[in-house]
Amino acid sequence: MRFRLALVAAICAVTAPLVIAQPAAKADPAQAQPIVTKVCAACHATDGNSASPANPVLAGQHADYTAKQLANFKSGERKNPVMLGMAAALSPQDMKNLGAYFEGQNPKTRAAKNLELVKLGRQIYRGGIMAKGVAACASCHGPSGAGVPAQFPRVAGQFAEYTLAQLQAFRLGERANDPNQMMRAISVRLSDQEIKAVSEYMAGLR
Repeated sequence: MRFRLALVAAICAVTAPLVIAQPAAKADPAQAQPIVTKVCAACHATDGNSASPANPVLAGQHADYTAKQLANFKSGERKNPVMLGMAAALSPQDMKNLGAYFEGQNPKTRAAKNLELVKLGRQIYRGGIMAKGVAACASCHGPSGAGVPAQFPRVAGQFAEYTLAQLQAFRLGERANDPNQMMRAISVRLSDQEIKAVSEYMAGLR
C-alpha cells in the first residue's frame, strides 16, 4: 500500500508541473484570415463592415466579446440557426483568433437618419429614464459607444436595425446570453419608441 501511494505521489510530482507550465495560446489574427474568407465574409464582409443591417458590424468589436458570442452560438445559449451552423466547426482558438482579427479592423462611420428619434435616444443613452429605473446606456457602453473590453460591447456605428432587433430579442427573452440578465432587465422597461430612439442614436456614435 505504501509503495502504491509513493508511486502515485511520484507520478503527480512529475506530471503536475507539465500541466501548469502550458500557457494559453495567444490569439493570432493571421490564422483567422482563411476562416474569414470562407465563412464570415459573405455576411459580414472581409473587413467586418457588413453591408446589410441584418448582419452586425464586427469591425472594431472587442475580441473577447466576439469570441464569447461565437461560443454562445455554438453551444446554443444564443439562438440563431445560421450562426449555429457557422460556429459549429470552430474551436475555442478559432474563436479567439476571429475576435482578434475583427477587433483589428477599422469600423466605418455611420450617421443616424431620424433626427427626432436621435433627440430622445440621446436622452436615454446619456441619462437613462429615472422614472422607469433605466440606467444610462453610457454608464456601461461609454459616452462614445466604445464599450469596455471583455465586459460591454462596442455599440457605436452599429446598424440601428440590428440594435433594435437585439433589444427586442432581449425584451422577449429570445436572446438570453447577457451577463446577470442585465439587458433583459433594461429592455423590458423600454417602449417600442424608446428602443427605436436609442438604436438610432447609437448608429451615429463614433
